[in-house]
Amino acid sequence: MGSAAERGSAGSSAVLDGGVPPPVASIEQRGIEYVPLDHRWGKPSGLFWMWAGAVWNVEFVLYGALAVLIFGLSFAQAVTMIIVGNFFYVLTGLASLQGPRAGTTTFAISRAPFGPHGNRLPSFFNWVTQVGFEIEGIAFVVLAVIAIGDRYKLVSGTPAKIVIIVIAVAIQALLPTLGHAAVLKVLRWLTLPFVALFVIMAILTTSKVNLHVPAHGAPWGSVMIFLAVVISAGGLGWTENANDYSRYLPPGADRKRIVMAVALGGGIASALLEVLGAAIATGVPGITSVQGIAGLTQGFPSWFIVPFLIVAIFQLFAINTIDLYSSGVTLQSLIPKLKRVQCVAIDTVVCGGFTAYAIFSGKFFSLLAAFLLFIIVWLGPWCAIYLIDSWLRKNRYDTGGLLNERGRYYRRGGVFWPAIIAQVVGMIAAAVWLNAFSSTALSYEGPLASRIGGSFGSDFSVFMGLIVGGIVYYVLAARTVRAEGEATPVLPEA
Repeated sequence: MGSAAERGSAGSSAVLDGGVPPPVASIEQRGIEYVPLDHRWGKPSGLFWMWAGAVWNVEFVLYGALAVLIFGLSFAQAVTMIIVGNFFYVLTGLASLQGPRAGTTTFAISRAPFGPHGNRLPSFFNWVTQVGFEIEGIAFVVLAVIAIGDRYKLVSGTPAKIVIIVIAVAIQALLPTLGHAAVLKVLRWLTLPFVALFVIMAILTTSKVNLHVPAHGAPWGSVMIFLAVVISAGGLGWTENANDYSRYLPPGADRKRIVMAVALGGGIASALLEVLGAAIATGVPGITSVQGIAGLTQGFPSWFIVPFLIVAIFQLFAINTIDLYSSGVTLQSLIPKLKRVQCVAIDTVVCGGFTAYAIFSGKFFSLLAAFLLFIIVWLGPWCAIYLIDSWLRKNRYDTGGLLNERGRYYRRGGVFWPAIIAQVVGMIAAAVWLNAFSSTALSYEGPLASRIGGSFGSDFSVFMGLIVGGIVYYVLAARTVRAEGEATPVLPEA
């Protein structure tokens, strides 16, 4: 199994001597193809710095600000939900354990529970999700550039905005095109300047925080809706990317270190930035959600605004790199004949078009809030199925079977129906308790969400999707998947 996969991918890139990472400027040709053992140059600590560099980002400051601006939470309520929500980065850590064993990407591994044809359903959902996050990041970049241009009277009119979008999309494609090694190294380099910006913002914010705004806080239903946003934008929302980066670790890499590196790298950065965002929202007068990044600078000294926006632009490019790289390999799992670089190009064009719509429609922040809530419907059940499947088969994968659509996981017609049924049932369970509040572009309240939690309703969609999807899959698939795992050879650990 392992040697065949290695032979199949050996010509896709130069063999690395002793697991040494390739130069940053080299273009990674490998997409979902198997990563041979002598190419496994990664270490768990590298995942900590990668996730910290990606998440240490102004986007998460804005997510924290939503607690006060959109949901009406008190600062204490916001901090509590931020801490609880960011424990879900453990899910991202657990979803990083399959890559070192299987040697391929998340949605190639997802063929094991779903079958090669059945996997096209969650793969499509993930591709849309990743492109959605890319659009979010590029839109924030454009808004930041416009804010700088407005300050110096340099940007005006539709043509200037179109030029900014085109340039931003072109720059964004650079790191994902270079590939895995460039992504990990550059994000690690950027971590320290990003932390420095956070420290300055925290110092400037301290004297402005008003812990009594809003005075009475929000009802528990609204608190649960914000918790769902934190989980969706954080630990649960990254699970579908995780193995795209951990696959370059050797099969014998310590599992506890992998989980801890990922969970702490993402969770600490996310929690600190979201708390800062909530604090800014309580203390900066006149800030509104529609002002976005520019609104965060209100009340700060003038000398800080432009440097903040410039660093924020680099941060946004950094986090978008994760999404664009993963959307490319996800698209390749949908259309295997495409090369990874071709997929990045396609996603870049799609991202640019929808970013233009989001900017010029004037509905960007309303669309963003709805997007972060609606992705929970598919993501919760898929995550539970994916992790339970890995546990049942003891993390044993036939890599040749994953990459050959007629291989071990083809079963009957290329669809493993227990996973499809669990996914659909889990999505229904999540949808009935989803609350995409009326201020979003796509207002929706599930039957249970509207009946429980007072006038604002409630949202337990993330928990419903995870629990129901996971239980249904376990009941329907446990015996079959255990047998598959026992019949799968163990990959050498060195």
